[in-house]
Amino acid sequence: MQIITTKKELQAIVTACKTSGKTIGLVPTMGALHAGHASLVERAVNENNVCFVSVFVNPTQFNNKEDLAKYPRDIKRDAELLQRIGADFVFAPTPEEMYTAEEMDSTFAFDFAGLDTMMEGKMRPGHFNGVVQVVSRLFYLVQPDKAYFGEKDFQQLAIIHHMVERSSMAGTFGNLQIVNCPIVREESGLALSSRNERLSDAEKKTALAISKTLFESLKWAKEAGATVAQVQQRVIDTINAVEGLEVEYYEIVDQTTLLPATGFEHAIGCVTVYCGPVRLIDNIKY
Repeated sequence: MQIITTKKELQAIVTACKTSGKTIGLVPTMGALHAGHASLVERAVNENNVCFVSVFVNPTQFNNKEDLAKYPRDIKRDAELLQRIGADFVFAPTPEEMYTAEEMDSTFAFDFAGLDTMMEGKMRPGHFNGVVQVVSRLFYLVQPDKAYFGEKDFQQLAIIHHMVERSSMAGTFGNLQIVNCPIVREESGLALSSRNERLSDAEKKTALAISKTLFESLKWAKEAGATVAQVQQRVIDTINAVEGLEVEYYEIVDQTTLLPATGFEHAIGCVTVYCGPVRLIDNIKY
């Protein structure tokens, strides 16, 4: 496995792969890799001739500088995991390699068609501008045939699909396929996240109430006469009743449009909860 740190070196390798007719799989990450990331990489390795993994903590998608500073980073550990799984190339650039000073200081403009106006977009202004900025740049650089994303960041995934659909109309990314990969959970039910590393053992136990409540809500949705609003409020009240947890939002939305759901068919519930100082996200499909 080879670690690449410059765009020039990356593009030379990509060109060689394309020239020899190899298919390319890409897994974009911000590092601090766990079993959830590993499942994406394993799939990319199995479904493509060559697997690229980016490890880059993207500063333009953080609207909280303290959160950016605290984000866990361990490229040595990440590289060891990726080598065991079978990744071929790791792209680990610096922010200065990825962006000009002007790009770092300005907001990346993109038409989200309203997908950024609720949930994470509402709570983290500019977050998705940074996500689209870095993912589109990675797509330009790596030119993947398939790119793999976890469903835990469901709103982000919907926006990436939207970006690729818009771009594909202009022939920008060719026939790029976005591959949705299911949430990977601990045996306890806790959704795997790099942010879990910031939780104490006690906080991890407390955080279990998040997934437990979401799974319970599947039963609540099937109760006679249950409405979306009732289930939504019940989830919020149940999680907030746990000491140490505070719901930032819980929205039940249509899986495609992300608009508020009127029923449970094709709906997904997306939640963000503070467990102590750590912000955790999860979702459940109804």
